[in-house]
Amino acid sequence: MLHSDQENPQLEYELVCMEALVPEDHVLRHLKRHMDFSFITDRVQEYYHPTHGRPSIDPIRFFKMLLVGYLFGIRSERQLEQEIRVNIAYRWFLGLSFTDTVPHHSTISWNRHHRFKGTSVFQDLFDDVVRVAMSHGMVGGRLQYTDSTHMQANANNHKFQMKEQLKTPSAYLEELEAAVNEDRKAHGKPALPPQKPKAIHEMNKVSTTDPDSGYMTRKGKPEGFFYLEHRTMDAKYGIITDSFVTAGNVNDSTVYIDRLDRQCQTFGWSGTIEGVVLDSGYFGNYICKSLEERTIKAAIASRRIPVLPGMFAKTDFTYEADLQAYRCPAGELLPYTTTSRDGDQIYTSKASVCQNCALLDQCTSTQRKQRTVSRHIWEHFKERVMAYTRSEMGRQIYAKRKETIERSFAESKELYGLRRCRLRTREGVQEQALMTSMAQNLKRIVRVLAKREDSLGSLGMQQIQTFFWRVFLTLIPLHPQ
Repeated sequence: MLHSDQENPQLEYELVCMEALVPEDHVLRHLKRHMDFSFITDRVQEYYHPTHGRPSIDPIRFFKMLLVGYLFGIRSERQLEQEIRVNIAYRWFLGLSFTDTVPHHSTISWNRHHRFKGTSVFQDLFDDVVRVAMSHGMVGGRLQYTDSTHMQANANNHKFQMKEQLKTPSAYLEELEAAVNEDRKAHGKPALPPQKPKAIHEMNKVSTTDPDSGYMTRKGKPEGFFYLEHRTMDAKYGIITDSFVTAGNVNDSTVYIDRLDRQCQTFGWSGTIEGVVLDSGYFGNYICKSLEERTIKAAIASRRIPVLPGMFAKTDFTYEADLQAYRCPAGELLPYTTTSRDGDQIYTSKASVCQNCALLDQCTSTQRKQRTVSRHIWEHFKERVMAYTRSEMGRQIYAKRKETIERSFAESKELYGLRRCRLRTREGVQEQALMTSMAQNLKRIVRVLAKREDSLGSLGMQQIQTFFWRVFLTLIPLHPQ
């Protein structure tokens, strides 16, 4: 039967409890039940004057508002204000009643652009959340997964200027120079004269909208102005332990060792990390050497070096360490020649032997009829990493990348809006990356704690039932007369 209700119950006054209107399984209810946010006040109190000025918004409420925006993919601060105004769960989580005024969106902007600008408050709060996870046994600190993902900059790809940018030399060049001279001395070669690292100037596209972003032109990736988020995840419960942003044209391996050392120093993991899993972008001599010096096993995908069709690859030549020479597919030796400033040991065949070789056409096409093979002075570190990666354990932990770090990035982009930058400048994008990772960590922490609480509750009920059942059996005879 058709029924039409013309009354308007929305104008009626009702006595309701806000607590009862929030679903029991809501993520904000879990956050409020299992998380103590008092650490926020301890971190930010130095940025507030104790006596002067107007009373500010409660810093816990301020960061909770930001957290709501990242948890539920609310990109705009204006929209965040509107959503809090009409959403009961948001009001309940922030400690606002139905009649309380929601903080204005300009308050969020002012705090971000003035009070906390140029500070480490977002990094400190992120680290505190990681410590909370550690206190609950959710971070093992033994196996880590690291990778980077691109974030589309909040900039127009067609608005740029061609500018000369300074590319600073790598920080390990002094260490490499010392190792090269030591290797040359061991082979009876004179040491190379000291050379001051030269800064390289390159002409690059620089965005006029967000100059801190970088123009990315990677194979298989979109072209344009991007940022890169370099993320590290612990393997135990998938807690993100580090998040760092660079321009989109920075190599993945550039900041890896520094960020690894920072984690060890911040969380006390020196000597604790046993293994790391990385993709092929990190497969470099210096990274492999640095990880072995820290006694860390690494499973890293190797890079494929292109080879001309029909020609022998470097892998077809066997290195014989006792002879310090390479042996070619025909069985002839390529003796050591010299060590370059780049750290490459050069091994060159003899032209008198090669010109009569039946495999010459597959080996080299040079007029000198000589084959040259280079081997970096730190290449034995790469070979050990490659051997571990191909081992049974290496294959098992590397196969988990798609379930750990890659899934974490997918979650960040699909649910938390990390696909595109909300803010501009590297500092703003760093804030977005840290808040996104913090939101993911908090959500994972409280869900694990909620499951533990449920399992403990059910276990307690089972114990009670077992107790009463035993009492029942003692009071009632099994074989009554």
